[in-house]
Order: sequence, then C-alpha cells, then structure tokens
Amino acid sequence: MKTEPRAFILANTRLMAPPHVPEISLHLADEAHDLWLKTEEDLEAIGLPPPFWAFAWAGGQGLARYLLDHPDVVRGRHVLDFATGSGLVAIAAMRAGAAGATAADIDPWTQSAVALNAAANGVDITFCGADLVGRAVEADVVLAGDVFYDRTFADRLVPWFAGLAEAGRTVIVGDPGRAYLPKDRLVPLATYQVPVTRALEDSEIKKTTVWRFA
Repeated sequence: MKTEPRAFILANTRLMAPPHVPEISLHLADEAHDLWLKTEEDLEAIGLPPPFWAFAWAGGQGLARYLLDHPDVVRGRHVLDFATGSGLVAIAAMRAGAAGATAADIDPWTQSAVALNAAANGVDITFCGADLVGRAVEADVVLAGDVFYDRTFADRLVPWFAGLAEAGRTVIVGDPGRAYLPKDRLVPLATYQVPVTRALEDSEIKKTTVWRFA
C-alpha cells in the first residue's frame, strides 16, 4: 500500500452515526462527494481502491436496523458479515448479542476501517480478507448488505447463498432494489425508508428491504 490505511481513514473521515442506525458510530466520509468522486488516477496515486468502507450504504443500514430491532436473529450465534465495508452490520450483530462476528471483505483497506469502527463501538470483530464465495463457512448466520449490484458477482453469490441456506445457515440480505437482486429466491422480512446521500444514490431516501434467502 502506498498510503497507511489507518492514518488516511482518521484524516479523511469523521466519527458519526448513520441516519438509520443512530446507536452506532462509524468513521465515514464527511463530504461524500469529495472523497467518492476522486478520479481513478487520484485513487491509484494514494493506493486506495474505491472507498466503499467510507459510506453507510442503504442495504447495510437496513440490515443493521433489522438486527438491532430483532436481536433474536443473531443472539448467541456466530455471524459472518460478507462484503462488510465499514463493518456496520457486524457491529450491529454484536450489539444485538451475537456470540461472535467475522467481517469479511477482499478490499484490504476495510480491515483498518472495521478495526477502527469496532473499537469506536466497544465490540470485538474478527476480520477475514479471503474471497469466501463458494466456500463452506462455520457461521450460523450469514449477513450481506448491498451485494447484488453487479451481474457477474450476483451470478456467483446466488448459488453460494443457496447452498449455505440448504446446509442450514441463515442467510439474510439487505438491499435497496439493486438490479440483480434474485427476488425469486428471497422471503421479505422487513422494509425501511433509509436516508442516504445523493452523491452516491439516485434519491435521498431508498426503500430498503431485508430478505431471508430461501
């Protein structure tokens, strides 16, 4: 890495609460527009992949809200927060009483973001940087927010999630209507109106549904 992630995150974010999950504080980009719209050359110059970890996406906020409102889903269970980003969903799971949480993401910058955010909320979270798609997992509950934005990625996820569900894992996803959401495989659990930034989305409020993978 050309830039030390922890120092960069502390210098370019502010500790704040996502609007739909005020119980949790995250290191987020204060001016989403400025950080998000850096050119690819700008990002490459500092060794920074697209900073998904710097924003509280609608699907993650909805999923985190659901866990805090329905703690029985994760209480006493081990959870995997897949494509964790900021670690929001893993943090919510721990605040809801999970026995343990692993935050997984292939972006190496997320490890520092998750560590900072977990510490800010007084919870312990394990980080995994491996590509877990297609693998067996030990977690009782698999959680994923905003993962169906790309066709190729969705085509990998659907059979993996289906296999995990068939193996007895509880698979729950949060999604604000992304293009490749496999609704025919999902059972709705809750719907929220989640505030987001117009710098990242096409509206200031995203209708976000939490689903269980069948």
